Order: sequence, then C-alpha cells, then structure tokens
Amino acid sequence: MPRVIPMPRLMMLLLPVLLVVMQAGPLRAADRDRLEAFLEVTGFGVALDSLALSAADAPRMLGMEASDFGSDWERVANEVFDTGEMRKTALDILSQTLSEEDLAHAAGFYASDLGQRLVEVENASHMVEDDSGKREDGEERVTAMMRAGDTRLQVIKGLNAAIDQSGNAVRAVQEVQVRFLMAASHAGVLERAIDEESLRALLKQGENELRIQLKAGALANAAYTYADISTEDLDAYREALEHPRMQRVYELMNAVQFEIMAGRYERLAARMADLHPGQEL
Repeated sequence: MPRVIPMPRLMMLLLPVLLVVMQAGPLRAADRDRLEAFLEVTGFGVALDSLALSAADAPRMLGMEASDFGSDWERVANEVFDTGEMRKTALDILSQTLSEEDLAHAAGFYASDLGQRLVEVENASHMVEDDSGKREDGEERVTAMMRAGDTRLQVIKGLNAAIDQSGNAVRAVQEVQVRFLMAASHAGVLERAIDEESLRALLKQGENELRIQLKAGALANAAYTYADISTEDLDAYREALEHPRMQRVYELMNAVQFEIMAGRYERLAARMADLHPGQEL
C-alpha cells in the first residue's frame, strides 16, 4: 500500500472545502456572462486556476516523485489540469445551482473597495509556487502574534472559522485522497492493488492529526495572505462571511472546487499509468 500523506498544497487550496450535497433550488439560474464576471470579481477563477499547482502533490501521495513518471510529466499534468476546462466545469455547475440573489450578494461585497483588496491578496497567495516558503512565512507570523498576545490572531481564527463553519475540510481532503489512490490502483499505477475499506480505515487513524495540520495550515495561510490587510478590515471580512447568503455561496463554490479537484486527480491517475522514466507520450 502506498504511503498516505496529507497533501500540503491541497490543504492550502481546499481550505475550506466543504464536502456537501447541495440542495440546488435557485429562484432563477444565473446567466453565463454574469457567472464569468462572478469568477473574476470574487477571485474564484484564479482559485480554480491555481488547482493546477496541486498536481505536484500527486506523485508524493504515492510515495514517489515526479521524475518517476518521466520527462513528459509536466505536459501531461498541465493537460489534465487545463484551466479553461476547469473554469468551464465550474460555470456549468454554478449555472444550475447559484441563485441570482446569492450571486448578487457575494459579487456586491467583492466588488467593494475592501472586497477588491482582499481578492488581490488572495489571488497573489493562490499562485505562489513555493508552498514551503509561504507556509514558513505564515508560521513565523503566527508565532510572533502568539508571543505578543496580538488580538489579530483571534480575528484570523474567527475568519477561518467563518470560512469553514461546517468543519468538513478533513472529510473533503480524505475523499480526494481516496478517489485519487483508488483511481491509481485501478489504473495499475501501483505495484499492489488497494482495498478501499482498508484505505479508509488507515485515513481514519490519522484523522485527528490531519485536523490539527489543517487548522495550523489554515492559520499560517491566512497570516501570510492577509499580512497587508488591517485587523479591522479582517474582522469586517469575517462578519461578511458569516452572512447566510455568503455561507451558501461559499458552500457551493467549495463543493464545486472539491469536485473539480477530485475529478482531475482521477484523470491524472489514469494518465500516470502510461508514464515511465524517460518515456515521451
């Protein structure tokens, strides 16, 4: 059985990811043009684009390295995590599930001065390739706030809690891992087949540790991302995110993001079966 590890970038990108079954009942489906504008004004489009960076974690979940899959690995990973296709999938789902009222509410906040400043720093954070450097910087900021007794730390914790009120991030990460590892097993990427029940039991054993890692990762990520945003503005952001309409929008966006991530990992597993060191496709 492959070594099962938390996916560092996935934990940063999918925080919060809420594994939910949406009871879609919009009063009226939003039109395509407005949805495309919604992706831009909220920064959700860039968040989707940044999922491509997570492909680097796929080999490590198998206890391997990208070099184990040959010189064509990068091209294949880019093809699977095609940003245009991922955005199209998101638009298709949102067009059937996001109500006009909820769209207008979220877009209105993110179109504000504060909203656009938040989107600017969030977009920049999403596309940072040096994930370890980003995490280290964030952890140093968190440590400094703890030592100083800075109230900003509590505000950031409140912000993270507002983002993931359902607390389903752990289950979402586990499901992505299961879907990817089972797809890799079925594709013959692994030397030995995986039993799904055993895999889930193994992940269950590490659930508490994963939950701690997710919370620590979210805290460091927020400390890094919002370093140039005032504490007062972050508290205003927390309050905005706690609004019922914003909660519905976030649940939907994160469910969409989760499904796209899991689906792309499954596709990648199938392609990995044909990649070997030194082999070009």
